[in-house]
Amino acid sequence: MSEQTAKKGWLGRLFGGNGGGDIPTPPTEIPPPPDNPVAPPLPPDVVPPTQPTPDIPGVPQPHPEIPVPPSQPSSWFKRISQGLSRSSSRLTQGITDLFTKRKLDDEALEELEELLITADLGVATASRVTAHLAKSRFAQEVTPEEVRGALADEIAEVLAPVARPLIPDPERKPHVVLVVGVNGSGKTTTIGKLAKYFRDQGLAVTLAAGDTFRAAAVEQLKVWGERTGCPVIARGQGADAAGLAFDALREAQRRQDDLLLIDTAGRLQNKSDLMAELQKIVRVLRKHDASAPHDVLLVLDATVGQNAHSQVEIFREMTEVSGLVLTKLDGTARGGVLVALAEKFKLPVHAIGVGEGADDLRPFEAMAFARGLLGLE
Repeated sequence: MSEQTAKKGWLGRLFGGNGGGDIPTPPTEIPPPPDNPVAPPLPPDVVPPTQPTPDIPGVPQPHPEIPVPPSQPSSWFKRISQGLSRSSSRLTQGITDLFTKRKLDDEALEELEELLITADLGVATASRVTAHLAKSRFAQEVTPEEVRGALADEIAEVLAPVARPLIPDPERKPHVVLVVGVNGSGKTTTIGKLAKYFRDQGLAVTLAAGDTFRAAAVEQLKVWGERTGCPVIARGQGADAAGLAFDALREAQRRQDDLLLIDTAGRLQNKSDLMAELQKIVRVLRKHDASAPHDVLLVLDATVGQNAHSQVEIFREMTEVSGLVLTKLDGTARGGVLVALAEKFKLPVHAIGVGEGADDLRPFEAMAFARGLLGLE
């Protein structure tokens, strides 16, 4: 990948894609590579993208139509701030009440630490930021704005090390990403948004409908496949998810795809039998590729608050979670928990979602998130 290509677009900087060139719609039938003359034909349960266009050398091919809800015409930072409004309003009001014409003494620091804990930032983070404030501003009269600015800087310092891109390995054909999370966290929608991004970067992407418990989840992923021009490998409701993942990997390898995104059934982290099925999927994938899956993304609903800690702990134990995506920053979110997760687990945070549109999943930026959390412009 050239340096010029790698720098294209804000999403290119996040995910390290191949640039934003024109993407030919993949044909329904893709011949096997020359070194595999006996490769099987495309299985009947692989759902190809609809309305293929001819691949004419030298003629740019149009992107497929993406009939998804448009994003609101406002800045990304403003949307983050709106999504964090529940947490930021609590923090802003609490800090204003604490520091209107008051010195930063021991009593004020103790009350500030308690406020940060109740805002889901966690004990470790609250202690860290108040200790730094005490060191730099102790016994001084401070304004609420000064305190909020200082806190934003401290929180951004906590978050900066985990703000990392998701970069598919070009040496792997395909790079396998397993997407996990509890019921309703937004896994399928996140997969659809990631598929659009990577297709826009010129990568060949296959989707696997591994949530075989819900027929609606399979249909939802097929819709995203049509919108993004990505084939979807699916089975009937109740089919074995591990077997489907295995077939999807073989098919993606046969076509030499760049990326395979595997959806999984939502499950409660305290249900051992359901969690064991995730381990089965991983074992089966490794029978075909010992290094798969190459990434395991845990999708977290931003409204769950402290329950996110137990989700990360259990899913990481069961499936070796490699990164996080935070969704549903919609104004009811308890976004402060992301700070506590960053402090405790040190897992990469690849992206955050603020809406249902195809472009509403954006790279995680530490300072923007910290300032939004403190209600700063």
